[in-house]
Amino acid sequence: MHGDFGKLALLSGEFMTRRWIWVFLCAVVGLAALFCGWLVPAYLRAVPADVLQRAGNGGPSLVERGSQLIKENKLGAAELLLEAARQEAIPERGELGLAVTNLAAHHPGWEIWGGGEPYLQALFTSPARQRSSVQDGERKKPESASEPLTEWIVRLENRGTVLDYLRASQRPAVSEILECRALTNTVIFSASSSASGQALDAALSIAGLLLAEDKLSSGLSNSVFITALSANRGGNSQPLEELLLDLLSLGQRFNWTQLSVFVGQIPDTQTLRLLGNIARKSEEQLAVLFSAVQLSGSPAGVAHYVMTFSQTGLKDLGASLRFGAGGVSELLKRRQMLYGAGLRQHTMQNSPLGAFSSFAVDYAWRMPLMALALKWCLYLVAGFLLAMALHFARPPVSQLETPLQVRGFHVAREILFALGFLVVILFLSEPFLAQESQKAEFAFRLRLPTVDSVVAPGNTSVKSSFMDPKSLLTLLLFFVLQGLIYTACLVKLAEIRRQRVGPRMKLRLLENEDHLFDAGLYLGFAGTIISLILVSLGFIKPSLMAAYSSTSFGIIFVSIFKIFHLRPERRKLLLEADAEPVAPSHAPTTARQMAAPL
Repeated sequence: MHGDFGKLALLSGEFMTRRWIWVFLCAVVGLAALFCGWLVPAYLRAVPADVLQRAGNGGPSLVERGSQLIKENKLGAAELLLEAARQEAIPERGELGLAVTNLAAHHPGWEIWGGGEPYLQALFTSPARQRSSVQDGERKKPESASEPLTEWIVRLENRGTVLDYLRASQRPAVSEILECRALTNTVIFSASSSASGQALDAALSIAGLLLAEDKLSSGLSNSVFITALSANRGGNSQPLEELLLDLLSLGQRFNWTQLSVFVGQIPDTQTLRLLGNIARKSEEQLAVLFSAVQLSGSPAGVAHYVMTFSQTGLKDLGASLRFGAGGVSELLKRRQMLYGAGLRQHTMQNSPLGAFSSFAVDYAWRMPLMALALKWCLYLVAGFLLAMALHFARPPVSQLETPLQVRGFHVAREILFALGFLVVILFLSEPFLAQESQKAEFAFRLRLPTVDSVVAPGNTSVKSSFMDPKSLLTLLLFFVLQGLIYTACLVKLAEIRRQRVGPRMKLRLLENEDHLFDAGLYLGFAGTIISLILVSLGFIKPSLMAAYSSTSFGIIFVSIFKIFHLRPERRKLLLEADAEPVAPSHAPTTARQMAAPL
């Protein structure tokens, strides 16, 4: 007898040891999977900075592009790249600053127009207009000798020099532009022959100079020629005037070299109009806009990115400049917001999983969707293994509960836990998940003031969705949680159906699970209360739909479960219990007698 008890104790000890080993292994591997998933730089609505850094490795940097412009004697364009490098604190900017200073010192006359082709210097012989600022009652020194092209060319003597230069050109497009000076049925500008026609003359001079020097792309050059030809043949002059207005506006912010380099990559009039509107709206970040176009070689991509993210687009483009041409191009290709993730990058540098983190960054760059799927799978595995650890940590069931154990059903519960774990982790870790839409629409209409017209200011609007994204995210979260609870109730119902007990006991077990079957209602009420609290704290915008949809989801899911699943199962068990033979009557009597006090 003592030997049997010793064997049982020994077997029980081995079982407990094995169980805690499984708890430890599942917990450690689950936490490792969670950590590896966190290291994968892949997100739904963001591009990590380390992915842009990987994309920019080996490609030309901002400083290298500026040095190339210096070699081409394009001083003004290199100055804008240097300004962007200073704004973004790029470490190598000192090299470019030295090159810019040396070129400006050797050719001081280039400061006015930005340098470039030496033969054009004869056009820009007049000194720049001195622009000084007044601060605290004292006149300060001019900031720069550079002068925007529009301000330079609007002066009569300079405009006359440029027009004489254009008349000597043999290009048909230049001739058509010069003929437009005779237009009288203008829509935006005053006629060139009128007292206020200097604006149209200046715009035509800028367009003609760009055409004469072949500084426009083929698509934009053809657009200028076609619209000018149509206007000169009696057609509507508004398309030409809008194009001229965009060039005039950009010329008011760039000198000659900067303008010619900037518009040289613009493929069409729509991109020109978008970039012109962005430049008007964000003059403080003009250098960033110019540098992004130069590094990426995709003016249309830059324009659409800034239009999509009107509030943070230029800031993210500026941050991507430190990663070179590859980083800017990758950001434009993804069309997502930039996410720094400094903590994760610091952890990667100090983590023993350095090889995995390097693989994850490269994988997220080359195959972003597969990297996102890998990240989610790691989170899912982590949740499953942590649920397994909790399962093994539970004490063994008693002898009375042995008939209630059904093999395999704990796996279904752990899968549900893993799905809920994935939802919660994504809700907490995904950046910009509740970010509102920043997409902007420019409705810019400008009519230069004349005797019978007034200025209609431009209007920039940001598209807003019909509901606050945070409210939508709250709705989605509660819907998913209700779905998981609904599935958990189905699993429990199937488990009770397969337990090795009689129908009367199954009915009692179903009654015992009433609180679980009503959990959807409890969660719905809690979601409504939480939503109202968040509204009162100002975290989300007031939305009755978001507040009461949580309760509605709970009512719908619980009603479906009880009407279409629980009710038929109970009816079946009631019929089975009624068909069972009745137990002998002396059994309950004996039980009462045994329970009676002595």
